[in-house]
Amino acid sequence: MEALRARIEGHLAGFERVALETGERRRAAVAIVLSPTKKGPAYLLTRRALHMRRGAGNYALPGGNLEPGEDAVDAARRETHEELGVALDREAALGLLDDFVTLGGHVVTPVVFWTPEPLRLTPDPQEVHAAWFVPLADLDHPKAPRAEPHPDGGPPILRMYARGGWINPPTAAWLYQFREVCLHGRPCRTDAIGQPNWTAN
Repeated sequence: MEALRARIEGHLAGFERVALETGERRRAAVAIVLSPTKKGPAYLLTRRALHMRRGAGNYALPGGNLEPGEDAVDAARRETHEELGVALDREAALGLLDDFVTLGGHVVTPVVFWTPEPLRLTPDPQEVHAAWFVPLADLDHPKAPRAEPHPDGGPPILRMYARGGWINPPTAAWLYQFREVCLHGRPCRTDAIGQPNWTAN
């Protein structure tokens, strides 16, 4: 695990991320939380509560809007604690990936976190239907990423493999860039990844 951490830190240190101005958009953050498990290193993935007004039942990373005075790291830490009961120190943040504009009107900053000890999840049922530790090895599924034509003729929709199926952008876009940049040290951007229109709701 320590060798993996060193590799990820090194790749993030050499990565020049794209930081976007928000304009009239809301700023948000998501957490890519890495943790050891009995089956090897994993990341946290949730399914949003089924009764939520927006994104009900979607696969997602812990995250949400920045509150006044917060930066992306603090917002991602707070949201991870609120959604999953996981407390992260600022020192657990290894770095940031590219800002990403969602169809819902947010500029989202993915924050990569590292936890050396196994985590215990206590999902908040008001926000999270279920949560899992997904093996990092799943990100290297031989058919991932799977690009499909956008039904409205926009950029291709890129999907990533998780839990025996395929998840959609924007979550898939963040996981794809994490795989390419953090795990493999390959240049990768997310601005040309299409999003299903229903993710705007």
